[in-house]
Amino acid sequence: MLILGLDPSLSCTGWGIVRAEGSRLAHVANGQVPTDPRAPMADRLHTLHLALAGLIAAHRPGRAAVEEVFVNKNPQSTLKLAQARGAVLAACGGAGLPVHEHAARLVKKAVVGTGAAEKQQVQAMLRVLLPGVAIAGPDAADALAVAIADAYLGRDD
Repeated sequence: MLILGLDPSLSCTGWGIVRAEGSRLAHVANGQVPTDPRAPMADRLHTLHLALAGLIAAHRPGRAAVEEVFVNKNPQSTLKLAQARGAVLAACGGAGLPVHEHAARLVKKAVVGTGAAEKQQVQAMLRVLLPGVAIAGPDAADALAVAIADAYLGRDD
């Protein structure tokens, strides 16, 4: 089963794909989709949608996992995150992919063992779980963690 993990963001959405075979995991690919902060909102969302639709068509994952929205102190930031998630979910829905949503604390707990893990701890654990993997950046690392957590949670569609 190929699992596409997604860490939505308007500025740079991370993605990571892992192959889960029983309890064994293997890295398939990872990357980031940045958008131009000077572009109109509609163009930025379209960029995310097109990039992820192309990625899904190329890799053909069996399901996707997305980090749930958390509320920022700044309502504008929360709104932008929600809009980016909408573009991400639309790309998955358009491809007929089942989507699981996981809270950030649950992802950290599944990957590191504690829901209060720092980003550096998550990245260190990724290097243990996926030896030799070249991670495209911090957003890609978060997305790989989401995919791994989804594999560990054992939810099959």
